[in-house]
Amino acid sequence: MADLKLHTRNDSENRSGFDRLTKYVRVRSAEDARFVEFDFAIGDPALFVELIMPKGAFEHFCTANEVVFMTREQQEAIDIEMEKWRYGEETLMANNHR
Repeated sequence: MADLKLHTRNDSENRSGFDRLTKYVRVRSAEDARFVEFDFAIGDPALFVELIMPKGAFEHFCTANEVVFMTREQQEAIDIEMEKWRYGEETLMANNHR
């Protein structure tokens, strides 16, 4: 099994343990939605939980956790991996999905 390399913050030498890990957010809801639907990951953007909060609470959450918004490249890589898990590769389901 390959070693899992978790992403740490640039200023991690000033932090301890869990706080060293980068916290990622990917917003999934529309900008004008009443609630913010988003993915939240710690250390590895591909391992996330789905959350929903009112806008004010989301803004506070992001500030308190010093989040980093996932880049387009990170989002695309995660989506590709999710497709592989969902439909497989070179399977009838994968071919039907394409």
